[in-house]
Amino acid sequence: MLLASAAFAQQGVDSPNRPIGYVDTTNLPVQKIGNEDLLWIQVYDSPEWTRSVRVLEDGMIRLPSLKPVQAAGLFPVDVEAAIKDELKSEQLLVDPFVSVTILEYHSRPISVSGAVKNPTIFQAIGDVNLLDALAKAGGISDTTTAGGELIITRPNGSTGESIQRIPVRALIEGTDPALNVKLTGGEQIRVPVAATIIVSGNVVESGVFPVQDSGKSTVLTAIGQAKGLGMYRPTKAYIFRADATGTKHEIEVPLKAILTRKKPDVELQARDLLYIPNNRRGEINAQLITILSGVGASTASALVYTRNQGL
Repeated sequence: MLLASAAFAQQGVDSPNRPIGYVDTTNLPVQKIGNEDLLWIQVYDSPEWTRSVRVLEDGMIRLPSLKPVQAAGLFPVDVEAAIKDELKSEQLLVDPFVSVTILEYHSRPISVSGAVKNPTIFQAIGDVNLLDALAKAGGISDTTTAGGELIITRPNGSTGESIQRIPVRALIEGTDPALNVKLTGGEQIRVPVAATIIVSGNVVESGVFPVQDSGKSTVLTAIGQAKGLGMYRPTKAYIFRADATGTKHEIEVPLKAILTRKKPDVELQARDLLYIPNNRRGEINAQLITILSGVGASTASALVYTRNQGL
């Protein structure tokens, strides 16, 4: 009896049926087993095979005195049958009773990153859809900072990865239930931060604004986002834009001609700074432009200058 008790202690078992610290996880939904999943194998009246076992990278599990047993890709009941057959074929037990339950899933990670409140990685246990995943991440951080679409990347076997793009607004509003796609594990969900532009100077409300859902913002739409022009109506505006090398360029915009429809509107690019001169000074300090166009959206919003500050 003492030797048997010592053997149980070495195996981490406090009875023939339960490991030390065992937690009943029968509430986990039954689904196919994958690599790295943790299983609880119970062979009644046989403590030497009753233990927790992790599925190895080759999809197999290994038990004392038995050949490796395939587990990945099978349901627990299939693994039960395989272990039972091995015990009988090795003539270790005549009529074994085997139970396999899943302690932990590790084979179905879903990651959510980007413009969400709490980027996370969790396991796809049971039925999981795209909105469930966003809820796990605390939801989108800010509707003004999330881009127009989110990106789902899935493993696609030997062909690499498949990419699916889902429009954020339609998903959240529920206008198309098909957008709330089912997730099975292995997906990487990225909510890109919205491309932004900065509007400063002679406007009602200077700030950092997202590029339009269409993917195109213009001088007029940017002025609209800034709630319109101030009291002064300048004839020109200026776009400050960095090229691929980081060099800043000044682009003159015929604002009056655009407002009077004599010339076409001018398209803006992400990270552009649109400056509308006021009646006190038609030029903006180059150093401030460098600062404003080189910082992130949250910092830039605190640095933009209004006409009341002398720009």
